[in-house]
Amino acid sequence: MPVPPTAAAPAEPDLGHHGDAEATPGLRDLAVNVRHAPMPDWLADPITAALGELAAYPDPAPARAAVGHRHGRPPDEVLLTAGAAEGFVLIAHALRDARHPVVVHPQFTEPEAALRAAGHRVDRVLLDPADGFRLDPARVPADADLVMVGNPTNPTSVLHPAETLAALARPGRVLVVDEAFADTTVAPGVEGEPQSLAARRDLPGLVVVRSLTKTWGLAGLRIGYLLGDAGLLARFAAVQPLWAVSTPALAAATACATPVAVAAERAIAADLAADREHLVARLATLPGVRVAGRPASAFVLIHRPGAAALRERLREHGWAVRRGDTFPGLGPDWLRIAVRDRATTDAFIDTLARILEA
Repeated sequence: MPVPPTAAAPAEPDLGHHGDAEATPGLRDLAVNVRHAPMPDWLADPITAALGELAAYPDPAPARAAVGHRHGRPPDEVLLTAGAAEGFVLIAHALRDARHPVVVHPQFTEPEAALRAAGHRVDRVLLDPADGFRLDPARVPADADLVMVGNPTNPTSVLHPAETLAALARPGRVLVVDEAFADTTVAPGVEGEPQSLAARRDLPGLVVVRSLTKTWGLAGLRIGYLLGDAGLLARFAAVQPLWAVSTPALAAATACATPVAVAAERAIAADLAADREHLVARLATLPGVRVAGRPASAFVLIHRPGAAALRERLREHGWAVRRGDTFPGLGPDWLRIAVRDRATTDAFIDTLARILEA
């Protein structure tokens, strides 16, 4: 029989809880960080065409070459996966010999969940909300031989400087940087994705995890990829099931690596930044609501005492937001809110304000 939690042994966060569990049909969804928009023809057409090729086994070679070209890497430095989540599972199983895995939190919980499911004992580095959830490389134990960190980090939306992350790389360590939301970030005067390590080939043990789910609304298709040293990726490929990525998903990966796609992605990220600023500004007008850090992605993390009850009231009024207590390092007074268009944000803030005034 499970032992009930005590003051000495607090309840562990539910690492298997994700935003899709919040998005009950009938509620307006601010819990899931997937963009909802019509699929462009340059993406829809190859996916549709791929449905006529399902009798043949998937061939990942063209997609690997396309993704590698996008990031300035040869094809053998790309491993395509059934979503970023599969990448974490492959890493956890291939690196069973890791002696001291460390996960930097708060962040997406699947990396730690995958490690624990593979039998690893995991240490956590919890970033400080009072410091804006900024990462200090010195806080990561020197003997950690597997380090996992998000950038920008889900759920905090904080974008760590590339050189801060690069300082974590060293011989004998695998550094896994989850860049599932890197394509949502922009910075004034910066071309491409600010602070991304996707093109860095000089850092020992670096593995970058990417996803095509968020910007292009492909959560149901399951497509992501790993970038890193060819020898290291070969270890991950050795534990991957045969033909893990479907032909339509490979077609999507190829299409999303084209210059047309990258240009569209940059334009979407710029629009997202403006919508995020609007959300942050509206949240600042609410009593007792504090936005965490400096949001840089498709979601915003807020703190307010009594947020767990507030989330339930929002559900009663037709809105779904993401609870924060399932993320290590947070608790019931935190909520994550997806960035949407300004009209949706205004309707949400108006509802939230009425609840807080009641």
